[in-house]
Amino acid sequence: MPAEHAGPDGPGTARGFVHHACLYGSDAEFLAMAVPFVRAGLAAGESVLAATTPANIELLRAALGDGAHALDTAETAYFGRRPVERVSAFLRYHDRRARPGGRLRMIAEPVWGGRSARQTAEWKRMESGLNLLLAGLPLWMICPYDTRTVPPDVAEAACATHPARLDGERVTPCAGYRDPAHYTASVPPPDLPPPPSAALAPATASLPAVRRFARARGAAAGLTGERLALAVLAVHEAAGHLLAADGAHVTLSAWEEPGALVYDLWRPGPLGAPVPALAGYTPPGAAQGGEDGLWLARRLSEFLDVRSGDDATRITLRVAGPTDAEAL
Repeated sequence: MPAEHAGPDGPGTARGFVHHACLYGSDAEFLAMAVPFVRAGLAAGESVLAATTPANIELLRAALGDGAHALDTAETAYFGRRPVERVSAFLRYHDRRARPGGRLRMIAEPVWGGRSARQTAEWKRMESGLNLLLAGLPLWMICPYDTRTVPPDVAEAACATHPARLDGERVTPCAGYRDPAHYTASVPPPDLPPPPSAALAPATASLPAVRRFARARGAAAGLTGERLALAVLAVHEAAGHLLAADGAHVTLSAWEEPGALVYDLWRPGPLGAPVPALAGYTPPGAAQGGEDGLWLARRLSEFLDVRSGDDATRITLRVAGPTDAEAL
């Protein structure tokens, strides 16, 4: 497909979710995209948010002059520290700033520096998943990638997770774009097989039995008080997601890692969600059909992975262990 000019009203006549990447290698290239995008949105009476780096916010405000007063800004490092929080932040902004019959615009720059391989893979899956998680929202989102700092594999992934890219005001379809279901399956979380020392619970369909096991293992690892209660709640909600199917049973194991406790939950059969890897990213009650307690389990865990195949579904979650002060 040929490139097109975005124009003041955005690409084509789309009024639902529009998701573009912008790969930029200089301040000038960032401003060539951001300034026309913001000015056109503000001129149309749209709410516009720039969630990007402090340096880019400063550049953008200077370029907009007096028009900067109408722009909403957020330091991207604090606009959803983890993917599940990031999606919630997008939805909150929509709920607070959407106008009847209107559209919103966002510059939403992910933070890639310093992330572990697991975290990078999860952010890639989220970038792809936004095409489903935010589908239908009247939102035009541009995700900038600073090629001076992002890893090469992340820059390459940008055009697999976004249907098109924006260079200045020029929109070009991404030939390498992949359907989110296929993409998320191709970027799986690293496997964590239970070690030989892992504690194992018998298969059960009882949530009280799940809570008892989770509490016992958490207490054995040194968790107490609120920290223990939240770990038990996270495991309970994850198990409830797996036990939603009639007749399902879940098997649990748990083991300690340095500074953390890992719970592994397994049940036979596939998960019903259309894209299991994206289950639990939207909060209950969200306009886009928020999900059940798996969202809460994600929020309470350092990480939560969902793997689903024809023979089994597995949820692995990691919760923080006791602090040094608590362990003394």
